[in-house]
Amino acid sequence: MSIRFLVDECTGKRLAVLLAKEYDSIYVGDWKRAATDEEVLKKAERENRILITDDKDFGELIFRLGKPSSGVILIRTSFTNPERRFKLLKQFLEVIDPKNKFVVIRDEAVRVRRIL
Repeated sequence: MSIRFLVDECTGKRLAVLLAKEYDSIYVGDWKRAATDEEVLKKAERENRILITDDKDFGELIFRLGKPSSGVILIRTSFTNPERRFKLLKQFLEVIDPKNKFVVIRDEAVRVRRIL
């Protein structure tokens, strides 16, 4: 089964378009503009998608409030260029399955935490 993604509005449509060339990927803004974080998380969970976001609030929803999630990739890089981010994501996905994990990708490191 291939990995499916939901790309948050704050992360940008250009990254979602790049991902869609190789993966099943939906951009939140095409589904529901200005969706709340909880709506986004519910859609990702319901459709078994990994959420890709720049928004740190999803960590609180999952770990502090116990909201279910099929996985989150939080991008915290110093750059926002979609092509560079796509390349970084592809390198990451070659070695780690993000399913049921909360992943933080930074310029210099990646942190992976299981979602229980």
